[in-house]
Amino acid sequence: MTDTDDFLWLEDVLGDEALAWVRARNERAESTLFLDPVFERVRVSTLDVLEADDRIAYPSRHGDMVHNFWTDAAHRRGLLRRTTWADYRAGNPVWETILDVDALCEEERESWVFHGSSTRRPDRRRALIELSPGGSDSSVTREFDLVDKRFVPESEGGFVRPVAKGSLTWIDDDTVYVTSDFGAGSLTRSGYPRTVRRWTRGTPIAESEIVFEGDESDVAVGVSVSKVAGFEHHVFERAPDFFTTRTSITRDGRPVEVDVPDDAEVGFHERWIFVSPRSEFTHGEDTLPSGSLLVADIDGFLAGTSPLTTLFTPTDTSALAGYSCTRHFVVLNVMDDVRNSIHVATPPVEVDGEWTVAPLEGAPDVWTVSVSAVDSVESNDVWISGSDFLTPDTLFVMSVGDADAPELLRQAPIRFDADAMAIEQHFATSADGTRVPYFVVGTHQALAATDGSRPTLLTGYGGFEVPRLAAYSAVIGRSWMGDGGVYALANIRGGGEFGPAWHRAGLRENRPRVYEDFEAVARALIARGITSPDHLGISGGSNGGLLVGNMYVRTPELFGAVVCQVPLLDMERYHLLLAGASWMAEYGDPDEPADWEYLRGYSPYHLVDPEAEYPPILLTTSTRDDRVHPGHARKMAARLEAAGKDVTYWENVEGGHGGAADAAQQATMQALIFTFLRERLGLD
Repeated sequence: MTDTDDFLWLEDVLGDEALAWVRARNERAESTLFLDPVFERVRVSTLDVLEADDRIAYPSRHGDMVHNFWTDAAHRRGLLRRTTWADYRAGNPVWETILDVDALCEEERESWVFHGSSTRRPDRRRALIELSPGGSDSSVTREFDLVDKRFVPESEGGFVRPVAKGSLTWIDDDTVYVTSDFGAGSLTRSGYPRTVRRWTRGTPIAESEIVFEGDESDVAVGVSVSKVAGFEHHVFERAPDFFTTRTSITRDGRPVEVDVPDDAEVGFHERWIFVSPRSEFTHGEDTLPSGSLLVADIDGFLAGTSPLTTLFTPTDTSALAGYSCTRHFVVLNVMDDVRNSIHVATPPVEVDGEWTVAPLEGAPDVWTVSVSAVDSVESNDVWISGSDFLTPDTLFVMSVGDADAPELLRQAPIRFDADAMAIEQHFATSADGTRVPYFVVGTHQALAATDGSRPTLLTGYGGFEVPRLAAYSAVIGRSWMGDGGVYALANIRGGGEFGPAWHRAGLRENRPRVYEDFEAVARALIARGITSPDHLGISGGSNGGLLVGNMYVRTPELFGAVVCQVPLLDMERYHLLLAGASWMAEYGDPDEPADWEYLRGYSPYHLVDPEAEYPPILLTTSTRDDRVHPGHARKMAARLEAAGKDVTYWENVEGGHGGAADAAQQATMQALIFTFLRERLGLD
């Protein structure tokens, strides 16, 4: 382990000395960047986009009604509202407010952030609404009457879960499952609930009965309830680590563990069990590849009598991005070289019959397409969304199995002039010869540059099997590409662009491959002549903050500016801070000498060289981030300051891990970032 940490005191999130240090750095950043004329222009432009009245109001179907959560300039914390499906579909809905979160904040003198709701079936009269103080991962859950439009107080038998990490899940009208903090022994080492309890209306939450539990060493436990008529079942999960799950399904009123490898993802719908193994899976005489999607009859599989049928098999370039079950079909989302396509799997009439899989006709012709069931319990309808870097979001609805083409419901407005712009996909060669895809986006003139003159922003993530896809960003379009900047996205290992194997290639001791991939993309951009180190900036958040933090200390000569948001940076202590212990399957355990031996090689906080020349860096975080501790960013800034480096630090007092709690805070954050990048990289 390393020597004494001189800046450990900055881990005291709300300590007087630490907050005084934060205020001083915020004032310093604001006295320069906030006064730059670019700042206000970007802030106003961003806020206009985030609060525009012509944004798509994304729907959630509840029988004949549609619910939508909406924010605008008059409702920064948002409105939960509803209209009829017929009016929404016609395109000119009249909205009725269900809950005004801003008014609730004022009434209760709390900075609530809406974290979602779940409606009780079949009557749909009551909902469980989740609210977070300041945008943190911790939240409260309260029962809400959708007819009377009021919270049901505990004095009237309402379900109210106090603030903690956790949730409530409907079982029936008067019973819920609860996961929460019940005091000593009820949480995992990672700070998440360790038990699932059954809570009956009118009884104290503390008396709820434990029905399922994991170990303290697990990451968390969870529960879900299926309401498909004739196929009701309850599913319990415990996660030994971030990438393993042990799943049980109720049979005869008791949980029965599903016999699959711990690293397989398991899902259930109607009479079917779906298994997607992260590593090669031997079942009977069959060896099934990592990243495939398999299906069998639940009861036959549990009894060992039903074989697994393959619905999807990955290739060298394709991976399963996800699947969604409608009432009678399974819709597959496949990525091939980071472009989505949609397919429909049709089950057999008889359990032992053959499944068929065919492409879905009429999906939007863009790089990124997502699909989700409108109501998997009652219909075969799906929402289909499509976009890419230059195409605003479109929203379609269609009924799977019908001959009708998808129906266009909404088209988001164009927010910047993309007529003179193009999307290009290229492939860089990493240090070990691996082919790494990346996108470049900008004007034809900017992409044609060969003199290294174009200010370019490169971003990536590279962790937790999360893919980075082509997405429309009006903020980047307006604040960067519209003025001649180039935007680049690297699809590096550690992510999910090519399935579990792509992720495993960047795990634990293999993480340097992630950084080599990113460096290869940076060098490819420079070699093509689009940009040069003085004009090449990078940005990343969370695990992406760890990525750019490593770029900062590994190859500072490649970059002209670094933006590092809500980052992990101290890999010696990350597992001791907030939810950090839950990520040890991704990174390793610093308390194990063999793990620390490689972890110290990508712990930016420990790799700062006081004698090295580093590019300017902007570090941002949130005081209310209860996932990645703000101490990472604070301590890194302090260490760089002590070494006399060019470091700008800004910490939002709210926002949780997202860094901002509402559109105004998001606009301020984006303006800060793009003012910094434009100034440092020379974008006029």
